[in-house]
Amino acid sequence: MAAAAGVSMSTVSNVLNNPQVVADSTRLRVEAAMDRVGYVRNGAARQLRGAPSAVVGCVLLDTANAYYSAVARGVEDRLAEADCVLVQCSTDVQPEREERFLRLLEEQSVRGILVTPIGSHLDRLTRLHARGTPVVLLDHPRDGTGLCAATVDNVAGGELAAAHLLELGHRRIAFVRSETAVRTISDRTRGIRRALRKAGLDPVRSLAEIRVGQGPIETVATQAAGSLLALAPRPTGVICFNDATALAMLRGLRLRGVRVPDELSVVGYDDVAFAAELSPGLTTVRQPTYHVGYAAAELLLGETEPGHRHQEVLFHPRLVVRDSTAAPHPG
Repeated sequence: MAAAAGVSMSTVSNVLNNPQVVADSTRLRVEAAMDRVGYVRNGAARQLRGAPSAVVGCVLLDTANAYYSAVARGVEDRLAEADCVLVQCSTDVQPEREERFLRLLEEQSVRGILVTPIGSHLDRLTRLHARGTPVVLLDHPRDGTGLCAATVDNVAGGELAAAHLLELGHRRIAFVRSETAVRTISDRTRGIRRALRKAGLDPVRSLAEIRVGQGPIETVATQAAGSLLALAPRPTGVICFNDATALAMLRGLRLRGVRVPDELSVVGYDDVAFAAELSPGLTTVRQPTYHVGYAAAELLLGETEPGHRHQEVLFHPRLVVRDSTAAPHPG
């Protein structure tokens, strides 16, 4: 390769490993020579020489979910800047799938793993990190572990959603939430309860939690709409744990002849792309999804840097008010 480009072997090495120290004209000449001879870097050989892998694993709850798709795009863009490639896995909130993906990625000696963990026990992840595979928590706080984390303040997000309904005059609220043990959901529940207590209300009396299981979102949200309307006294406002559930809830309410927001106010969570296009436009809690993913990847890339210190990057949500919420009907 050096002969083909008319440079020294050390210059070729710098082009491959430290391009910032090579003049642009020289780098372009070496890259052109690589193209002519069809050179492809041997990643496995580089790892044998101690170089970090260019492959990063990302273990998410559901890669088909619009929220996680946006997060993953932020991850991918930052990794691409570092000439790394992303491998995504969906756990579907199944612990055995999470464990299998973590094991497979570790066996492949990936550069590191970004993970949205199921449950609150992080011992397995700290052990994985201790064995030499860097781990960064995604959408989950550090909780005192020796791991980096990039997350959103979900307690504040839940409080924003509930406070909005309370300011409109609602005093009986429902929260449609996943039944799975996911930290984001439990934190949002805490935030909703905190808002109720600040308003002088008892969460036991003023909050109804409707838990939905796994399955097609249309089915579970439609069932949740039926459960909501069967409550006595019926809540006048409902918070859904994500925008996809809120969309299906709006459809379920429409099928039952319930007018939103005249008879029932609906709040979503995430502010995904379709939220503003719904009819009515969905009031929701916006999360900086792309930036969370980008920051998580930045933390992971920093794991191999000298003097790296573990930290948590915490983002703040924002309420976006549209037409799906209003003051409760006087009747």
